[in-house]
Order: sequence, then structure tokens, then C-alpha cells
Amino acid sequence: MNIKVVRGNPTPEELAAALAVVRARAAAAAVRPSGAQGPRDAWSDPSRIAAARVPRPGPASWTRTYWPG
Repeated sequence: MNIKVVRGNPTPEELAAALAVVRARAAAAAVRPSGAQGPRDAWSDPSRIAAARVPRPGPASWTRTYWPG
């Protein structure tokens, strides 16, 4: 594995930390079966959006709307 520093001047400790992260990610990817996906992140879960109740329309509902354009 070749790693090249393109910009900056990292210390040996910073370079060792970055290399440790790269090696750990490579080892984790090697253990996982090729068709399997990792756990899903909470921010990308569609049920997160539907979890909150939508306010009912009312006299002041126009104050809760915004459509950028």
C-alpha cells in the first residue's frame, strides 16, 4: 500500500494515525461479505422524517410554510 502526502507537512504521529484509520477500514471491509451492507445511518432513515406529526392546517398555517424559489 502506497500513501502519498499531497499537501501539508504532517507529523509522524498524524501520519501514523491516518494510516491506522485506513488500515482499520480496509480490514473491516475485507471481513464483511461482498453483498452485505453496513448498518444504516440514522440521518438517512426515511422513517425519521415521518416520525414527527405534521401540524394541521389552520388560520396561521401560512406562517409555517416556506418554499424557496
